[in-house]
Amino acid sequence: MDIKSYVAMRKEEMKTLISSMERKPHLVIIQVNDNPASDAYVRGKIKDGTEVGANFELKKLPPETPEEDVLKLIDEINKDDDVDGLIVQLPLPKHISEEKIKLAVAPKKDVDGFHPLSPCDPCTPKGIINYLAAEGFPFAGSNAVVIGRSNIVGKPMGALLTARSANVTIVHSKTKPEDMKYYLSHADLIVVAVGKLGFLDGSIKLKEDAYVVDVGINRGEDGKLHGDCVPNLPVKLQTPVPGGVGLLTRLTLLENLLEVYKK
Repeated sequence: MDIKSYVAMRKEEMKTLISSMERKPHLVIIQVNDNPASDAYVRGKIKDGTEVGANFELKKLPPETPEEDVLKLIDEINKDDDVDGLIVQLPLPKHISEEKIKLAVAPKKDVDGFHPLSPCDPCTPKGIINYLAAEGFPFAGSNAVVIGRSNIVGKPMGALLTARSANVTIVHSKTKPEDMKYYLSHADLIVVAVGKLGFLDGSIKLKEDAYVVDVGINRGEDGKLHGDCVPNLPVKLQTPVPGGVGLLTRLTLLENLLEVYKK
């Protein structure tokens, strides 16, 4: 099943579930920037929430808002029993500590999965795992390569794949080219999250039955969005950009909201 169909199916299931609830799941999004990409992400999240019948609320603050004011607002929402989930949209202005903000969100309301004590897994890796599971990918004993070691995608992706009993290798900018070629040519699953347009360019022969998940979002010279992989690699499955992992990430935000709501 393609990602758009999978997401539509899951959203219909959630819509049916939420329609039977006495109180609708309530998510608050704090945004402290005027970033066009963030605006688009937030609009997409609110659209998703509205479609499934959840209560999504945006609190947009000016970029010059002091850090202590943002922390105060987070504390107020943490204490509001009518709010189930809270996310702070990234990026943040330079005068605000991203780490401090992540740790300020109450773990029980952290639907992004960024707090070390959050009951939720980070949205992007969890969304990828769930989709691959629905596609029947055999995790146990498979060779999985994650390109990138960020705290948001690369590292948690490796951890979730390990929990599924995959053999996980994380490669990055310091990996030797000959090692990179070896790992990729033997991989059953490749997750690319480096933020470089066309990084996986087809120069390395991949297994024909490999799965390739493209997490990258890059603006090309043509003004269009492109992934970290060139399109149409000769593999069994390759997720598209756009219309791929971004949709899975937004879907998982809804799933995490339902998870904290139930708890």
